[in-house]
Amino acid sequence: MKKPVSILRAAAVQFRSRDGVAENCARICDRLARLAEQGVHVAVFPECALTAYDNDGIIGATPEQLATAEHTLAKACEEHRINAVVGTPFFRDGRRYNGAIAWNRSGTCVARYAKIHTGGEKWFVPGEEMALFPIEGVLCTAIICFDSRFPELVRLPVMAGAQVVFYLSCETDIIDERRMDQYRAQLVARAVENSVYVVCANSPMGEVRVTPERIHGFGRDGNGRSRIISPDGVIVKEASVFGEETVAADLVIADATRHLALLSKEFVPLGNWWDLGVKILGDLSSGKRTSRVVPAKPKK
Repeated sequence: MKKPVSILRAAAVQFRSRDGVAENCARICDRLARLAEQGVHVAVFPECALTAYDNDGIIGATPEQLATAEHTLAKACEEHRINAVVGTPFFRDGRRYNGAIAWNRSGTCVARYAKIHTGGEKWFVPGEEMALFPIEGVLCTAIICFDSRFPELVRLPVMAGAQVVFYLSCETDIIDERRMDQYRAQLVARAVENSVYVVCANSPMGEVRVTPERIHGFGRDGNGRSRIISPDGVIVKEASVFGEETVAADLVIADATRHLALLSKEFVPLGNWWDLGVKILGDLSSGKRTSRVVPAKPKK
């Protein structure tokens, strides 16, 4: 792996998807070109950015359309010399997954993560592998939306070396206001409890209508507020709720010490357990399936 950069300039793109994989792909490519001109190393786009988080968009996207879009995005990364992490469905062995795909500045796919905890999504099969991949020599990981409720999906990759977490989402729209604090708290916790950066790309809120009975949210949108969180849990940059915009920051990699994650291994009763988890992560990342833990049968 190449020598890691000391500062990784990351951008969270608050992207509103439209109808059609080809149009969304073209708009993502345009954003990549502009961000590359601004010196961004890696740009992150929301969950299902290529299709919209929408039944018709997801079901209607064919494997051929998605493969063509992937090829186009890879070429854009190569042309503009930028890394990208993009939310998109993808197919494997005829099954549809809710994915995050990462390309490096040479246009090489360095990660294909499938959302593990689908939160009841009827369109997708749950993934079975955690993510660990390099961006500019810095080890990174990725989670998608509902995954943020499961701390181990971040802690294990961090223990294995990840210093940056990419979070892709299309969180529930802001009409369900009571849930906004939990989304924020989960991601701040993932950053501070592991001493790493978290870069969150969410879709913006769409149309809102007010009637005497209630407030209605329309569209296939989230609650905006894409953000970048430092290893001490401070929100460095945050977008608005409704706007299509981008927030960017310089991530000082030396500050992502992983200190608290590694400190937890020093607690003797759990140290071996965490080591086993890291080994399983490594085996799964390399395609091995032999390290799964099978519970021992109780003694009679």
